Amino acid sequence: MKLTACILLLMLATLHVAAAASPAAQARYEQAVEALAQQDMAAALTNFEDAVRQDPDNLQFAAEYRQAVIKAEAYDRALEFFEEVAGEASGSANLLLNYGFCYVDKIPTEGAVTQVIRANQALEKFTAALEIEESWLGLYTRGNSYLYWPTIFGRAPLGVADLTRAVEVAKGLDPKPYHARAWAALGDGYWRLENLEKSREIWREGLKLFPNSKRLQDRLSKDDAALDAYLEENFAVGNRVNTDLREIWEL
Repeated sequence: MKLTACILLLMLATLHVAAAASPAAQARYEQAVEALAQQDMAAALTNFEDAVRQDPDNLQFAAEYRQAVIKAEAYDRALEFFEEVAGEASGSANLLLNYGFCYVDKIPTEGAVTQVIRANQALEKFTAALEIEESWLGLYTRGNSYLYWPTIFGRAPLGVADLTRAVEVAKGLDPKPYHARAWAALGDGYWRLENLEKSREIWREGLKLFPNSKRLQDRLSKDDAALDAYLEENFAVGNRVNTDLREIWEL
């Protein structure tokens, strides 16, 4: 069934964070935050999990839970939890995105072969989320994830396709500083494809829209050799990818 352009834009713009949380779910979330501040990781994780169970599509609840999981190094527990809740809330794109991010969070703790497995599992969740809802966050996330694969796997073109769409979607939304990430990553994708001229063109376009973006400024300030070193370090195998999403709801 075809959607009108207006309805499609609304769907693309939607990111369910905390505004619609039930009082019970919000209370559990606040208890988790308090427990985390007191370094009571057991109580923090349990309360975060209760909050997510009660409001599985809440992007913030699940994302903050993951940050606590990283501190506690409780990755296996979290993956089991996400598997359970995803089975109960099969229509939640935001839950699946966080499920995928949980695999990404675990990658630095794994050996080389298992890292590839985790990266594939993350992509499966990001793809499932996009099948439910084609959001800017979903497109940016999957597109950027493809870029972390060595070029031998041939996934950079897939990343460029997703990130091109993410840029298109961002142009139709109320601009937010974090949208600059899509322009930065799309340029990185063309760098992966050895088209540095296109990369710089995209970064310059992004900087006109987001003049305060440090990501874009850093890339454009470097000559070719310095840029290669900078991006090689950024995409180095074993680096922990920052999956903190607070920028989305704190603006």
